[in-house]
Amino acid sequence: MAQLFTKKTQAIFWNNNKTAIQRMLDYDYTIKRETPSVAAIVAPTSSNKFEKFFYGSDEIMIPLYKSTADAKLAQPQADVLLNFASFRTAYDVTMEALELGGFKSIMITAEGIPERLARAMNAHARSLGVTVIGPATVGGIAPGAFKIANVGGTIENIVQSKLHRAGSCGLVTRSGGLFNELSNIISLNADGIAEGVAIGGDRFVGSVFIDNLLRMEANPEVKYMLLLGEVGGTEEYKVIEAVKEGKLKKPIIAWCIGTIAKHYDSGVQFGHAGASANDDKETAEAKNAAMKAAGIHVPAAFNNLPEIISGIYRELHAEGIIKDIKEPSLNIVPKTRRSKEFICTISDDRGEEAHYCGYPISSVATPDTGFTIGDVMSILWFKKRYPRWAVDFLETVLKTVADHGPAVSGAHNAKVTARAGKDVISSLIAGLLTIGPRFGGAIDGAAKYFKYADDNKLSPQEFLAYMKKEGVPIPGIGHRIKSLKNPDLRVEGLKKFAKENFPSTPLLDYALTVEQLTTSKKENLILNVDGTIGILMVDMWRSLSYADDEIDVFIDAGALNAFFILGRSIGFIGHILDEKRLAMPMYRHPMDDILYDVQKAPEL
Repeated sequence: MAQLFTKKTQAIFWNNNKTAIQRMLDYDYTIKRETPSVAAIVAPTSSNKFEKFFYGSDEIMIPLYKSTADAKLAQPQADVLLNFASFRTAYDVTMEALELGGFKSIMITAEGIPERLARAMNAHARSLGVTVIGPATVGGIAPGAFKIANVGGTIENIVQSKLHRAGSCGLVTRSGGLFNELSNIISLNADGIAEGVAIGGDRFVGSVFIDNLLRMEANPEVKYMLLLGEVGGTEEYKVIEAVKEGKLKKPIIAWCIGTIAKHYDSGVQFGHAGASANDDKETAEAKNAAMKAAGIHVPAAFNNLPEIISGIYRELHAEGIIKDIKEPSLNIVPKTRRSKEFICTISDDRGEEAHYCGYPISSVATPDTGFTIGDVMSILWFKKRYPRWAVDFLETVLKTVADHGPAVSGAHNAKVTARAGKDVISSLIAGLLTIGPRFGGAIDGAAKYFKYADDNKLSPQEFLAYMKKEGVPIPGIGHRIKSLKNPDLRVEGLKKFAKENFPSTPLLDYALTVEQLTTSKKENLILNVDGTIGILMVDMWRSLSYADDEIDVFIDAGALNAFFILGRSIGFIGHILDEKRLAMPMYRHPMDDILYDVQKAPEL
């Protein structure tokens, strides 16, 4: 893998670090990436489904998930995990990601992961071919393509350091702070970096110097490399051996910081956990001398790095190995941005023509377009255009529930309000307000409880026992008038339609086995129209490949009752117009239809 990141790389961000994520997105916007570099956020303790971030002056929504597994399942293209968990959790998060698979690289910011665990984690990642950056790192960057979190600093600093587009140097450091400083030094004395990685400051890190340098050796965009090591450890000697063996042929500039350590007693630690020399070989002075003896370009002091960088850059440029870079145009991140109060994902009324879920209204509204009311419902309610059998079912449901006569509570209220002289809207609202758990609510309830029984593999007998224990009458079962001997023809029609058109009807089949038990007790405990609709909606959604949790969201949101509301509104309006047309007077309920039970007041 010569290139660790590309302009199409997307990451899953573990822990909702809003500042770091926003910096990544500001970088994406600046370099004109087509897709945001953060595909998902894992936030185990959050109840939110998404987080809003700015992308330029506009906002985008990044989905939130409870676990890495959920995020990876929903965003399989994201092959980088940015692990911002604490040192107590970072090991477990990384190991879970390695077991899940599908990640090419994992970055770990946590410092101080126990060394025993760090060694096991790094060895497992290496065995799977996964590049681990860190622990204790700020990350890395592929300029003009992908930036991890806070690396490079602010957008202003990034552009000033030429990190907005690829240069020629491959930069590998231990220090995150000095990574930014060296990026700036390289930009001032050459054309910037092609790729940069801060491998991390802990003693045991995942990818070491040699891993990254060998990859950069294979990357044609990298023309020379700069290694910044430090006192402690022996990883620089692996680089020396690779140079001697001819595995690293491109020019390498290198320096180990911490040469001042020779003036202190042995064992002094400088900042990082790994920055402590345990013997003479691990001192910065010894490693610098060994690298210089191997032919690596080692300055006399850190302050001499700029002239070495400049010299090698000019030499490679003169030889034609490094070409002049054409500066790309950039987006400018706005200084001030305002968050939007509302979010709409179903329609857009901006521009010359409004759209329904991406469809121009002109392509939906007229008969010749092939769109029906069911099509419009499917895209506006469920953001997906359904196949014809499903659309026909939605419309069948609307026609089935449109009216059930003037005596039901909703129609009665609508008629009474209309006779009081109120307008159509007020009268309709009066009828709609009766819809709830006793009138229309059985659709939601039937879908919820029958799906629960099916999800938990309850037998019909176990389901009846469960509902009895819950103290809840089975929604969708029972009718005041209809029975086995006098079946509801609406139910028969829905069942016939489903059997002839649905790919499969497992929940309906299950419900009919439940009906056999309930009708054995009483003939009118049949599957009624509300129950049939709710159950078949679940079968429809399953056939349309919705996940069970997505279906649960529809049910909990009241989407099923919405069909009853929309369909019954047609009937209510019919009754209201009927009252207006007949010029019916104010309604007063007959007194002989009221049981008066008013106690006589005591004498004063």
